[in-house]
Amino acid sequence: MLIKRNVLLFFRDKASVFFSLLGALLILMLYVLFLGDMLEAGLRAGLGFDSPYIRPAMASIILAGMVAVTSVTSCTGAMETRVNDREGAGRDFLTSPISRGKLTRSYMLGSAVIGLIMTLLILGLSLIYIAAIGGGVPGLIDWALLAVTVVLCVLCANAMMFFLTAFVKTAAAFASLSAVIGALIGFIMGIYIPIGTLPDAVQWVVRLFPMSHAASMFRQILSDAPLQTLFAGAPPEVLGEFQELYGIVFHYGDFVSSFWFSAAFLVVTTVVFYTLSVVVMRRQRG
Repeated sequence: MLIKRNVLLFFRDKASVFFSLLGALLILMLYVLFLGDMLEAGLRAGLGFDSPYIRPAMASIILAGMVAVTSVTSCTGAMETRVNDREGAGRDFLTSPISRGKLTRSYMLGSAVIGLIMTLLILGLSLIYIAAIGGGVPGLIDWALLAVTVVLCVLCANAMMFFLTAFVKTAAAFASLSAVIGALIGFIMGIYIPIGTLPDAVQWVVRLFPMSHAASMFRQILSDAPLQTLFAGAPPEVLGEFQELYGIVFHYGDFVSSFWFSAAFLVVTTVVFYTLSVVVMRRQRG
């Protein structure tokens, strides 16, 4: 019932839903207005020829990042109920038979449910758009990989946001935190600018940021078919350089990240941040 309450409170507040999608909407707006044309023109110039697969390839890369961003912003928006309860209804809960542990788990699981719903919604719309412009429909294996990616992406984003909001005491502070996250998340995940063009120090920030790996996993799945067709006949290193440039894979010296490396990165990050959240909450109770 507590989880249902938190989910309903989120979706009843149209402002919360809108601002949880603001990061994704910003990316979509930039893509439609100029980012898509700019990236497509750059790829066309680099290849030296035109191809109908250029647009699906670039759309897949951008929209994959948008899906990952949605998981972060929606989980952040879902935490507003937790912060508001600290100033109001939450005090009443503390005098009720409901244990603090159960109350905390309701916030955590409610946020995960909201993040899952919103991420699946944006993913579905992205897949429809990619298919409409000639990018094709994912196969059975790709659907399974997408399911794994969505779950890990939402859990990781939820763990990180749950930890961050543990230090937020007021609605005003939460609004400021949400605004900062919504404004910066696209840059930190290397969506607006190709990662390979950033300074080395910034590239390392992107490579080490957990949600960049979520975006990388989505990009590997969604862009694989158009890129394989687009780079058919080209040396493997050419495709590898393109994937590194746009954050489809990450290079750590001679090591190149893979789908399952990024998945393991998200699992470890999720466990670490949930553990840190438990430690922080226990100290706050003390």
